[in-house]
Amino acid sequence: MFAGIAASDRKILMIGGGLLLLMLTASAVLAPPGEETNSTPSSYSRQPGGAEAAYLLLSRLHYSVRRWENPPTELSADPKKVLFILAEPFQSPSEKEKKALASFVEHGGHILFTGAKIRAFFPDASEPKTQEIDSLETYRPVIPNRLARGTRTISFRPRAYWGSFGASQLALYGEPDFATVVSWSLGHGEILWWAGSTPLTNAGISKDDNLPFFLNALSDWSSGKTYEIYWDEYFHGQRSSLWSYVAKTSLVWGLLQIGVIALALLFTFSRRSGPIYVPAEVSRLSPLEYVETLGGLYERAGAASSAVAISYQRFRSLLTRQLGLPSTTTDQELGQAAEERLGWKESGIRDLLQQAANASHAGKLPRGEALDLVQRLEQQAARLSIRPAIRKEKM
Repeated sequence: MFAGIAASDRKILMIGGGLLLLMLTASAVLAPPGEETNSTPSSYSRQPGGAEAAYLLLSRLHYSVRRWENPPTELSADPKKVLFILAEPFQSPSEKEKKALASFVEHGGHILFTGAKIRAFFPDASEPKTQEIDSLETYRPVIPNRLARGTRTISFRPRAYWGSFGASQLALYGEPDFATVVSWSLGHGEILWWAGSTPLTNAGISKDDNLPFFLNALSDWSSGKTYEIYWDEYFHGQRSSLWSYVAKTSLVWGLLQIGVIALALLFTFSRRSGPIYVPAEVSRLSPLEYVETLGGLYERAGAASSAVAISYQRFRSLLTRQLGLPSTTTDQELGQAAEERLGWKESGIRDLLQQAANASHAGKLPRGEALDLVQRLEQQAARLSIRPAIRKEKM
């Protein structure tokens, strides 16, 4: 017949099971969404909202295009020939990365930014009017511009509309209050903003004139040459470091669970296999053990008056010996003698002796009153010069 599980072991098992359940729930809730639900215009995504088709098309058309998985602080030192595509980034940049992007544009770089989060990357941008529309909307150019060459209409699912315009910002498509394509000159470079990523997505690149519109955005019209294109995946969560790759997998949660199990095993092993220390035994000759035992007996019996009687008799014995009086001396005579011969005129010794005598014969005495009387009697006994002899026990 097997022995039952000890209460301490059962508690450990319950705590371990609760932690395991908590980690499994957190893994299910915090796990990144699968590819089938990802609508980010990533060059890796084949979903309708992805942009793999546009990226592969540029490669086959012999555009100089590459995926960018490094921080913007590592962008080209000669940005005039570079177009950096930020297609609806969902991870926010650090202050250092914001400054690097601004410096990249001011020194002649070009950025194609899509979506409503432009102000998170460029604080000087106008606050977009967020108004996401699920249906495709058709737009015509507001003024003749380089993006309109060979196109008549383009289609968007706008994530937002541009807010107020500055002197260096120009609406190219949409209405004056609902601009969907904006050109923003910044230093020696330019930021081209789209209200959404539809013209470069797998599902939207073939709508209306979206394809020539997209290709027009990739050319430097001053030189007639195409830019060297960096398609950002860094702010889509694709990081080039090993840790950033591991962080997107379930390996982190697996290592955490293994660590918890290892700690539990170590804890249980140390409890069962550690050195055994025998607790030191207190000598039964210890006076403190006698006092604790006697106090426990008085407490269980409710004999508070007996404790007062012991202290009362001890104090009377010491006081009569100090004054040289017989043991039959009354409390009043003993108290008067102490006041006159010992100089205890303000001590109230007669009242204390009378109260202790009455409490010694009381049937039920409150513990607080008994403690007070015992403490007062012991304090008065400590003032006497005669002390009881202490018998030393042989060890």
